[in-house]
Amino acid sequence: MGHITGEGRGQSALFPLSLDDLLPADHACRVIDAFVSGLDLQALGFARSRPAATGRPGYDPGDLLRLYLYGYLQQIRSSRRLETECGRNIELMWLLGRLVPDHKVIAEFRRLHGEAVAGAGATLIQWAKAQALLQGDWVAIDGSKFRAVSSKRSVAARDALARYLGELDAADAAESSAVAAHPEPEAHFMRSPNEGKIPAYNVQTAVEATTGLIVAHEVTTAAGDNRQLLPMATKAREVLGTQTLNIVADAGYSNGEQARACEEQNLVVHVPANRSVNNQGDGTLMDRRAFIYDVDQDVMQCPGGATLVRKQVHRATRSVHYAAPVAACGACALKGQCTTADGAS
Repeated sequence: MGHITGEGRGQSALFPLSLDDLLPADHACRVIDAFVSGLDLQALGFARSRPAATGRPGYDPGDLLRLYLYGYLQQIRSSRRLETECGRNIELMWLLGRLVPDHKVIAEFRRLHGEAVAGAGATLIQWAKAQALLQGDWVAIDGSKFRAVSSKRSVAARDALARYLGELDAADAAESSAVAAHPEPEAHFMRSPNEGKIPAYNVQTAVEATTGLIVAHEVTTAAGDNRQLLPMATKAREVLGTQTLNIVADAGYSNGEQARACEEQNLVVHVPANRSVNNQGDGTLMDRRAFIYDVDQDVMQCPGGATLVRKQVHRATRSVHYAAPVAACGACALKGQCTTADGAS
């Protein structure tokens, strides 16, 4: 008995199959096509959504959006890869009617239509909600550090250059220097779990809890997450089109001011308090829960009864340091449980 064999490459078929026959009825490409067909591309801001009366015809932005969405679902990020797939991928042949846009056209579409694509994404979320595919009552927010293309050396040089130019401005230098731009001016040093401080971006993501569908995202240069709760919660609610929303996030988003602002806008926050322990000494020192903050006076009251006043603000970590007078700490019976320093806590 022989093997199962295919048809000969030169074999002709009396009734050739159409592309539509090769795509299952429940295929994702049919969803993409139906979704894009229902969009008002001009209102979303896509250029050339209405063809010009003269000049060389261009690609329909709807077709390029279909290609963009397909690449997103298949995790194809390269414009050259997308161009190649258009010429050999039956799914894309069906989706684009056998069009094969040049990779430069694909890349230019991405560059010009970032906001319009984001608007289409928001419309997709609202469409999914209208189809009862998600409830939209609970959203989880988290941030991830993504390494920048720039090297540590180039970012450090850029920062040093910025400081130098600032000194020149402060000194009212008469002459200006022509300086070459460094790549990725937005990238900042951020702490990575495995690599220490690296040039990176903090990508914020809001996910609908029931389906895991991303409803909002933002690329930020903020190293920490404690000021991202309100903007991400607001953005998620706008996309979902709800009046109230439950927000879940980890302790990195703990920020009383942000939580209060969220609650004033009917955004119910579920974030654990960031109660990190005092990591000085041998780990047996009191943590900050033992200290009481006086909002009106902007001071801290320690367990020993002393008043700690604001002494220093660390802009890099967005933290405020409070300290008591040296004499108060020196005479305090609880000093050994509070600090290992010789002076004030």
